[in-house]
Amino acid sequence: MKPVHHQRGVAIIMVLLIVALATVLASHLAQQQQLWQRQVENQFDRAQARRLGIAGIDWARAVLADDARATSSDHAGEMWTLHLPAMPVDNGEVTGVIEDRQGLFNLNNLVRNGVSSAPDIAQFQRLLGLLGLDGGLAVVLADWMDADSETQYPGGAEDAYYLSLPQPYLSANSPLVELGELSGIKGFDVHSIERLRPFVSVLPLLLPINVNFAPAEVLAAVIPDMSLSDARTLVQQRRGKPYKNMIDFQQHLPRNGTQMNSQDFSVRSDFFWVTGRARVANSQVTTQALLQRTGGWPTVVWQNIQ
Repeated sequence: MKPVHHQRGVAIIMVLLIVALATVLASHLAQQQQLWQRQVENQFDRAQARRLGIAGIDWARAVLADDARATSSDHAGEMWTLHLPAMPVDNGEVTGVIEDRQGLFNLNNLVRNGVSSAPDIAQFQRLLGLLGLDGGLAVVLADWMDADSETQYPGGAEDAYYLSLPQPYLSANSPLVELGELSGIKGFDVHSIERLRPFVSVLPLLLPINVNFAPAEVLAAVIPDMSLSDARTLVQQRRGKPYKNMIDFQQHLPRNGTQMNSQDFSVRSDFFWVTGRARVANSQVTTQALLQRTGGWPTVVWQNIQ
């Protein structure tokens, strides 16, 4: 039989080991609880930020609905064009901006009723040239969107090209939904997409261009015989005094025989792009939405919340 003092020593060691194990386990559980609590708090904060982001879109819809009741034209001097400054909310802030989308060149115009539109392709080629980009991108994009699988112009690309890629896929054969789709189309790289971004839109309807928002490059591309310098003059003239209607705009055209179809232009917009950012604690959400104003409360055509 082992001495009593030896047994007591073993018992003390066992007790110490149990206490140490219990201490480690308690510490681990406490850390896990703190981690779980932080995760729950982060999820709650992100959910709150997400709700604020969605509320920001509703704010933009209300602003645009009110503007439609108050005015018959849209221009850069209106209140809705101002950036919403960062507004404090509980443990965070929210900010946003509304931008016109009808003063830009609508890429979906290149294909009408599933068929490539030669006049619109020519306009887009002029815009590409003014921006220092390859005019061949216009026919490639038209091929991507038209309803058939045959290249319509030299330099175009259809299923045969995209199926030959290391990771093959088919042409969309449908209109664009958002600008990011260009990255999957032949010839459109990061540089060309970013160069185009301030001048083009992706809208689901064929609509007149709002001359109160159109950049000079867009005006020069879509108005026959319009030089870029003359287009810049038109943009400069509207800064202090936006065009009230199409008669007013046409009276400011250069007297050099410039002809235009007034139905292709307007001083009013129906489509707007909303960008909002909401932060709650360390969680931040960015919202983007395309709104269509149809006389009453604007509808959400497309939105992305990240």
